Amino acid sequence: MTPYKNLSRTSGVVAYEIAPDSIEVEFDDGASYLYTEKSAGASNLERMKDLAEAGLGLSTFIVRHVRKAYATRLR
Repeated sequence: MTPYKNLSRTSGVVAYEIAPDSIEVEFDDGASYLYTEKSAGASNLERMKDLAEAGLGLSTFIVRHVRKAYATRLR
């Protein structure tokens, strides 16, 4: 997993792992969720990848747009 930069210093996201058709996001409570093109939509997935790499806005985007659109909870 890649550590999330958390440039805002207020994000609940701590790490992520990008794959061609998915992103795994780990939160500060230890929970980890897998979002896929099928579960969240291709455009949302691409936006999540961009935000993850930027280190800013990923948690807010998840809450506002794809909160429960994950494929599975991994942890």
